[in-house]
Amino acid sequence: MTPLQTTVLMSDTMTIASTLSGVSIVMLLALTAVWLNNYRTFRTPLLLGLVAFGAVLLVENGVSLYYFFTMRSLYAMDPAAQRVIAAMRAFQAVALVFLTYVTMK
Repeated sequence: MTPLQTTVLMSDTMTIASTLSGVSIVMLLALTAVWLNNYRTFRTPLLLGLVAFGAVLLVENGVSLYYFFTMRSLYAMDPAAQRVIAAMRAFQAVALVFLTYVTMK
């Protein structure tokens, strides 16, 4: 594989990771809104914990997205790191799909 092909591949991997972070942010916004609305209604500690959980993951995904766009050169150094980052974002997105599905049901 030529260096140009590697750069394109790495860019594609980080684009996938960035997209997955964006999708996670959308799901987390929906989940946190539902949990916040339910907390206002029921005032249970579990729902407050879910609101905090959603807020923390929103911040984490937002910071990750920021770094994906501003520090691409850092991730470009190691294709293995990019694959791991994309895989972890995919696992998180799958988990959020399940959580969103059961919450919205």
